[in-house]
Amino acid sequence: MKKIELLYARNIISRKSAQQELSFLLLVQNLAFEKTVEVRWAGEDGVWHSLPASHHGAIDGEKEYWLAKTALALADDQPLPGNVEFAVRYRVAGSEYWDNNDGGNHRIQADSGIMLGADRALLNVEFDTRLAEQQRLVPVVVAVDSSLGVRRVSIEWSTDDWRNTQQSNCRYRRNYWDSEFLSNARNPNHYGCQIWQAGLRIGDAFRLRYRISCETRQHEVLHDDGFGHDYVVERRPLTVMILNLHCCQEEEQDRKLSQIARAIDELGVDIVCLQEVAELWNDGRGDWQTNTARIINERLAAPYQLVTDWSHLGFDRYREGVAVLSRYPIESHRARYVSPSTDPYSIHSRKVVMARVRVPRFGLINVFSSHLSWWEDGFAEQFGNLRRWASEEHGDAIAASMLCGDFNIKAGARGYQLVVESREYQDQYLAATSPLVFDKVFAAGESGWAHYLDDDQRIDYVFLRQGSQLRVTSARSVFTDHDYGRVSDHLGYLMTFEPT
Repeated sequence: MKKIELLYARNIISRKSAQQELSFLLLVQNLAFEKTVEVRWAGEDGVWHSLPASHHGAIDGEKEYWLAKTALALADDQPLPGNVEFAVRYRVAGSEYWDNNDGGNHRIQADSGIMLGADRALLNVEFDTRLAEQQRLVPVVVAVDSSLGVRRVSIEWSTDDWRNTQQSNCRYRRNYWDSEFLSNARNPNHYGCQIWQAGLRIGDAFRLRYRISCETRQHEVLHDDGFGHDYVVERRPLTVMILNLHCCQEEEQDRKLSQIARAIDELGVDIVCLQEVAELWNDGRGDWQTNTARIINERLAAPYQLVTDWSHLGFDRYREGVAVLSRYPIESHRARYVSPSTDPYSIHSRKVVMARVRVPRFGLINVFSSHLSWWEDGFAEQFGNLRRWASEEHGDAIAASMLCGDFNIKAGARGYQLVVESREYQDQYLAATSPLVFDKVFAAGESGWAHYLDDDQRIDYVFLRQGSQLRVTSARSVFTDHDYGRVSDHLGYLMTFEPT
């Protein structure tokens, strides 16, 4: 494939708002993560502009959609651009690539609707990759070259990864541009582009997959299946973050608490499990105003629901504990010591907080924010108590149970082996980032598997109960030197999940 190519350009003028809207869908070869994609364009005044494109969706590991769009209002001192000349540019790894119509630039007339890129006769246009929270109907807009002699355009679709399929016919919308945009564009337009449309009723489904077929009057069938990978539109995944806060031992502590809140907002985290949450000791009575989970929560753009509890005196001046913050409703919560000791002056007194969270389309999820002791200081007994408690809380109404936080066991070490041998909980970061190693450890139970984790220095985990109705889809470390900066003596870990 070319490094970058135009899939379509759209140029319309709305009578309702007296503005001209330009949009460009581009196909980009994924040569590196850091890249710049833009459209260089000029209107009838001959003044050239740069319009940045943004990532619109991944097709596979090699190809991506990028979308550039803008709306320009009519003003007394600024006419509309009218006809537009343009080319698209891709800069990556010190190199530059263009699609400029072989040096002649592309051109699209004012208020003409859509123009397909070279060698495109059938194309899904105006599509999204994300379903809105309450969305039940997905519109599909298809552009077709009218010279094909189109007889029928149809959509094959599924909401369960093709276990079951449905088919919907598209309608030819002669008044499409007028009814949707109050535009005078014709259908078909002078570029020979027809617009067909369908609405797919998906109900409460998490994900929709679909592909498009076009049957011509010569009984030929053309397909648009997203370059062999289907078109996929889905709802937001569930995002979980874990982080040990280091009990107010950081330099510039207040700034770092703000840094954590900013990351939660920008990353769209749904559930946050915190350990070494600190508040001033105050003769054991605590001081809520100094509680670090409360401070982080109040610095979020919209505060979450918060449950927290403490277990022992930390660093001779703090009540040290754990917390769960949730964007979604916490229906119930509990805290329990999982250590034999409940002495607040003993560092080996360990309390865990559980929050039962109702997540839309996922159901009830039990989330345990945990900070257990080292192996030699009672990990095995504490993990056993935590497992039993989690089993008591897990019933038919529970979609998933997660044990999250700082377990003070290195990946592959004796404590980790105990988790593996329980055959009840699995390491979700490993499942997302090293699926082959995960299979050797948790599925095959390959002899000597621990050596695969020799270089894995983690002691913080999300362990998901087997049989839970969740599947991890991605995982990454956060609060590194290059990702929001260090805020603790621990890294944070961010994972996304979808329903099974």
